[in-house]
Amino acid sequence: MRKFLAIFLVLALALTTMVGCGGGAEGENGGGNVSEEDVTTIGFLYIGPVTDGGYNQAQHQGTKAVEEHFGGKVKILYAENVSEEKQAVKTNAINMIDNGADIIIATSFGHMDGMEELAEEYQDKYFLHFSGYKMNDTNFGNYFGAMEEARYLSGIVAGMMTETNKLGYVAAYPYTEVLIGINSFYLGAKSVNPDVTMNVVYINSWGDAALEQSAAESLLAMGCDVLTQHADTSAAQLAAEDAGCYAVGYNMDNSKVAPGSFLTAPIWHHEAYLIPTIEKMIAGEYVPESYYGTMADGYLGLAPLTDLVPEEVKAKVEEVKAQILAGDFPIFVGPLNDNQGNEVVADGDALLTRDEIWSMEFILEGITAIE
Repeated sequence: MRKFLAIFLVLALALTTMVGCGGGAEGENGGGNVSEEDVTTIGFLYIGPVTDGGYNQAQHQGTKAVEEHFGGKVKILYAENVSEEKQAVKTNAINMIDNGADIIIATSFGHMDGMEELAEEYQDKYFLHFSGYKMNDTNFGNYFGAMEEARYLSGIVAGMMTETNKLGYVAAYPYTEVLIGINSFYLGAKSVNPDVTMNVVYINSWGDAALEQSAAESLLAMGCDVLTQHADTSAAQLAAEDAGCYAVGYNMDNSKVAPGSFLTAPIWHHEAYLIPTIEKMIAGEYVPESYYGTMADGYLGLAPLTDLVPEEVKAKVEEVKAQILAGDFPIFVGPLNDNQGNEVVADGDALLTRDEIWSMEFILEGITAIE
């Protein structure tokens, strides 16, 4: 009996609230009178709440843009707080499939294994996964982006705005995705301020506002006067504002959330990939791919620099941004040493390809990390 109860409780906890929004037979955004047979139901899985002021909210902004684009031709379902445990992923996705979903889109790295199994079990459905690497050649693809481009630009802002020459970085985990962001942000800052150093605090969670705030406060206590983050909420930005310091956000424009600290943020435009991809799925023309978007194709961007940023800083950002958009500005150019003194990119060399960049397992000289 105890074993049965434990299994029941696990399943109950795994099944998060599923929400439907918009779409339907008569969408208000140009769908007109669409028969139920012509409506495509799409399910999204989020690791956190869509009001987190960061990662999940940015994902949901892309979802809403999809809904607006297709109008009554799509119906959107979504589940919040879907853990990265495989059964939680599968339970929520199957619930959506049972409610008519033909496309399932999961938005966290740890959702990947569950999605892989679902794609095998439901070969008449389409599956997309953000930030992972698994796929097949029939109904399962993945997507991500060269966020190092926007991170570098935001680093330029930080490097020109700091007065202590100490930057702080609230980081989720010492994973490759996070290391790429840490290093590219620092290189941007270093390019305009040779004296700058950076401290990193890992919180070992993708999103936990209390941990993010605590890490931010510890960085501020070290003398860091510009903070940034690879974590899901706006807690670091709010902590910086409380301390009278600056913050560079992530995922979305939070200028209204922390107006006293917010400078800019590397941001995602998920709809830039999702809309054309879903169009292909609806038409039966989708071929699975591992998409890697860039600033040039509109998948990534930099939030507008706020009024806290001087004109000379804005001008420098625009100068480098133009080079990035033209494809003339590789981010990781040697000579580069890691923070143990080892050469990781030789003089005259650069990390140019996706595979080269994603082999990164180091943080650069000038960066101190605390786990």
